[in-house]
Amino acid sequence: MVFPLYKKTELKNGLRIISEHIPYVRSIALGAWITVGSRDENELSNGISHFLEHMLFKGTRNRTTRQIAESLEIVGGSLDAFTTKEVTCYNAHILDEHLALSVDVLSDIMLNSLFDKNEMQKEKDVILKEIYQSNDAADDLIFDHFYQTIYDSHPLGYQIYGTESNIKSFTQKQLLDYMQETYAANRIVISAAGRVDHDELVSLVEKYYTDLPEMRERKLTSVPKTKSKSVQNFTNCSQSHVCFGMHGYSYVDPQKFPLLILNNLIGGGMSSLLFQKVREDLGLVYSIYSFYDFFLDDGLIGVYFSADPTNIDLILEVIRNELAAIKRDSISPDVLFNMKNQFKGELMLGLESTISRMNRLARNELYLGTYHTLDSVLHKIDEVTIDSVMQVADELFNDDNYFTTILSPK
Repeated sequence: MVFPLYKKTELKNGLRIISEHIPYVRSIALGAWITVGSRDENELSNGISHFLEHMLFKGTRNRTTRQIAESLEIVGGSLDAFTTKEVTCYNAHILDEHLALSVDVLSDIMLNSLFDKNEMQKEKDVILKEIYQSNDAADDLIFDHFYQTIYDSHPLGYQIYGTESNIKSFTQKQLLDYMQETYAANRIVISAAGRVDHDELVSLVEKYYTDLPEMRERKLTSVPKTKSKSVQNFTNCSQSHVCFGMHGYSYVDPQKFPLLILNNLIGGGMSSLLFQKVREDLGLVYSIYSFYDFFLDDGLIGVYFSADPTNIDLILEVIRNELAAIKRDSISPDVLFNMKNQFKGELMLGLESTISRMNRLARNELYLGTYHTLDSVLHKIDEVTIDSVMQVADELFNDDNYFTTILSPK
């Protein structure tokens, strides 16, 4: 029997509903995604997207804070949310029989939140503790510093939590105005994956979301191509933490596929070049790995490691030498074959959960405006050639492109 896997419906007000039917599971992952994040903020409003996400769990016209927390847990499900630099997501994971309940709860917090002033003050204290905790974790804090280094004063360099002074200053009116400005129907995608009936989902969403403001334009500042920079800061830590990297490609750029292959080659596991060289051969680190990030119009690729401060310069020299060797010597067909298989395996294994599939559906819609099957992505990976990988390496692996951020012990 053939099942319709992917379906999409757009309501009259511009809200989009996408789903993937997976008949052999009993769960549904449901997400309400909004195209708003720390990138939409300015210096004085930095942190408001994340603060707003917190406040939507603090009471509505229909539910208290406790009732929101219990709403899905009492039926074995879960309710959560997260804010990134470009999107905010409210999500639920439930049994298929509780789809109506989960849509009701998500719509309730998004449409009927009260923003009680007492709750706001309590949540400010919670977020400040979140900021302090993040500042105490050097292996997390280094990434905030790295984004600030590579994006300078651009909003992509802002910390998602915001600043302490901003959090303390936010008012009820600011939250309400910001939500009115950004949570419009054309900026919302409802995504679901699992044992979900698309028509039922559309009917439920129409019940709650038809009165949303239809259109709000998103105004984003273009990303400047900043110059190579090295920054060192100091914090309470026993080792130095380092991010080294460069600008990459956007979510829509076809060169992201050769970049993904390069990422795995450089630091995508224990068999990667840098893990073998820096940890196994030289014994200079416990952990070293590469990472990437894709945005609407830019991206980055980097390497993270922590080590004794006296070894930092040596490790950075090894990294630069390994990147130079890739450019100089190219890669063999066997290496390319292995890197493709590694990435395809990671991709497929990562999509074995309904939550992962729901996330992928939403990001496809938000960034690409269409659905790409897993087979089509695997085909894109298969199309990567040695020449395309080397073209990316030639473009990116140059001293003028490198950014380094170091967090060292005081």
